[in-house]
Amino acid sequence: MPERWRQLGVLSLAELLALSLWFSASAVLPALQQEWNLGAAGSAGLVIAVQLGFIAGTLASALGNLPDVWSPRSLMAGSAMLGAAANAALALWVDSLAPALALRVVTGAAMAGAYPPAMKIMATWFREGRGVAIGILVGALTIGSATPWLIRGLTALPWRHTLLAASGLAVLAAIVVVLLVREGPNRFPSARFDPRMALAMFRARGPRLACFGYFGHMWELYAMWAWIGLFLFASAEAAGASGYAGMPPSTATFAVIASGALGCWLGGVASDRWGRTAATIAAMAASGVCAATIGLTFAGRPALTLALALVWGITVVADSAQFSTAITELSPPAYVGTALTMQTCVGFAITNVSIWLLLPVVNAVGWRWAFATLAIGPALGVVAMARLRAAPESLKLAGGRR
Repeated sequence: MPERWRQLGVLSLAELLALSLWFSASAVLPALQQEWNLGAAGSAGLVIAVQLGFIAGTLASALGNLPDVWSPRSLMAGSAMLGAAANAALALWVDSLAPALALRVVTGAAMAGAYPPAMKIMATWFREGRGVAIGILVGALTIGSATPWLIRGLTALPWRHTLLAASGLAVLAAIVVVLLVREGPNRFPSARFDPRMALAMFRARGPRLACFGYFGHMWELYAMWAWIGLFLFASAEAAGASGYAGMPPSTATFAVIASGALGCWLGGVASDRWGRTAATIAAMAASGVCAATIGLTFAGRPALTLALALVWGITVVADSAQFSTAITELSPPAYVGTALTMQTCVGFAITNVSIWLLLPVVNAVGWRWAFATLAIGPALGVVAMARLRAAPESLKLAGGRR
């Protein structure tokens, strides 16, 4: 018992440090827009490049069954080092958009080896309480994703030094994995190479419905994370305010995204106690309402905008880990890593569409209505999880707690 909680702690720390690479370019985007004269397309491209790299990396990993035929520890540590190197190269040598996009793709591909294998390792330590454990792990990922905003908000570092700081954290993540992370006693069976298993989960109703719920969730999540910072900057400027509750917009953005860690923990507790489908349906309903209404606070009272943004930050990711947990319970045991990787691959492909579309929607209708388009995803996700709840396969979830 003590060892599994220690492993949860060190693996969550490693995930937090490694995922600081994800939004490192987004956090310095205002500086890059000015220095490189970036428009909306270039700005969105820098954000989406990471997603594209992640999709390519997860697809290759799933087709090759890498998390199941390789050591997930080695895959995670090597990937963190590769991402750190690509991000540092951007900071040290790049002065234009094209090479920056290429290096962000490499960074995203590296994250494909740092995220799904961590969930598989965690599942080997937890049978009971798996929802809470993976929820805490995804909470650490959430804080890590927000870390570059904190660095920017608390320091006066130039953008290149902010990127280097994120790379340093990723190197530290690799060291933590190598020295401290171990697989647990509940290891999954050994797997042989079989590229057909990458699509196997879409042929079974239970995993397929869990994936459809996840896809609706992902339509909303990363577009919110990617653009909530620009929304808060623009809203404060339009209201003639310098920030939110004494915080500059960048620090407020960190607070909003990092608040998701609380949501991940609460979602895990609710999922283990009341069921996977119940928790995910409740979270998506709440986040969908936030997406539909937060634009109405634009240019209004900063305290109200920040309060609703914090609620959205908590609920938008509260269900994320539970879709992954459901896949570990519904998929063939020997190919859990492959199933998790394929689930995230398709989910992140969907994020490219919602991330790319949001800025043109802002240009067309303004921030007041743009985020409402993200509510479509959780609405469809609720339908998918309600169907899973009614299916007999749901009895495999959380020891029978649907």
